[in-house]
Amino acid sequence: MRVSLQPAYLLHSRPYRDSSLLLDMFTAEHGRVALIGRGAQRRSRGGSQASLLQPFRPLLVSFSGRAEQKPLLAVEPAGALPALRAERLFSGLYLNELLVRLLQRHDPQPELFALYGNTLGGLACNPSTEADLRRFEFGLLDALGYGFDPAHDGHSGLPVEPGRWYQYQAEFGLVACSDAVAAQGTRFAGADLLGIAAGQYDGEYSMAAKRLLRQALASHLGERPLHSRELFRQFRHAGRQQ
Repeated sequence: MRVSLQPAYLLHSRPYRDSSLLLDMFTAEHGRVALIGRGAQRRSRGGSQASLLQPFRPLLVSFSGRAEQKPLLAVEPAGALPALRAERLFSGLYLNELLVRLLQRHDPQPELFALYGNTLGGLACNPSTEADLRRFEFGLLDALGYGFDPAHDGHSGLPVEPGRWYQYQAEFGLVACSDAVAAQGTRFAGADLLGIAAGQYDGEYSMAAKRLLRQALASHLGERPLHSRELFRQFRHAGRQQ
């Protein structure tokens, strides 16, 4: 199988053998694929290729083979590298880590691919990153088959009521609970959920939206913490020390 000029992004890379790189790529039509960039670490032969193989840069890649790890035949730029700096860089790394941890290989996700590209553009340009991150998290859950509607009780199917409390359950989504049960764990006010369902991820609903998506993703990520989140904590701690 040969694939030519496939739109792609590099999610992660690591050294492979003497001078090559093992590349975890997210492609438009083939999902996540593992590619081997032979000689990509060499400055003499792979310098130009190595300069292109950066996270967040839109690429066109060509590869072939039926093995799990396929040789990268060619790579070309498909757009400018988004200017992700400081906290926005860590947001981009967070997106990449979510895809690596949750997306199966060879599972085409063209809509998620487009959403990822749009999210990177938003992270680089928009005043706040919260709405872009929340939209991506919801889109990722939908693509994986774990999506839920914040405006409806996932168990009863009834519309969420502004004055009631709800809890997130991985099997159903949001489920109404009594005040006593809500007081014992993580809870969400119906009014906040309706704001989230309307796409209001900033302002008064931002913290509730962040808590909800973090809990929903945690149920699928498992116990291993996200490395990007820990790096961001270290970055903020270092900033406070200066």
